Amino acid sequence: MIIGLVALLLLCPCLALAGWAVWQVADDSDDPSVSAPATTAPADPTGAPTPAPTTAEPSPTEDDEAEFARGDCVVNDGTEDDAELRKVPCGPDTYEVLLRIPATVDGERCATRAPDATVNYVHDNPVDLLDYVLCLRER
Repeated sequence: MIIGLVALLLLCPCLALAGWAVWQVADDSDDPSVSAPATTAPADPTGAPTPAPTTAEPSPTEDDEAEFARGDCVVNDGTEDDAELRKVPCGPDTYEVLLRIPATVDGERCATRAPDATVNYVHDNPVDLLDYVLCLRER
């Protein structure tokens, strides 16, 4: 009887933790949310705006941890609603990564942590620890 009670007391927290983890993953939305630019700046001397990278989930073949780092330059091969960032050599009409903020989807943090950022990219993964924000500056 005592052994059964001890086993039950050990099993309940494990089941509760597993249930919570499943609930967290199922609760996350697969739909990316669009993030507004941290600041506004004209894209070129004429003042015409260009599409900026926004929130989107990257393709499954991308390696999130090694893909983008400070100083890298990217272009958006996707749309404003479904951004697909690709690393390229730095130059005109590219975005430079100023800061990568891990484990968050709060794009507003770029305004305080990277004030030179003109746009941000929010990666919302079903596993919250894999979320990140890229603070980008248009070149």
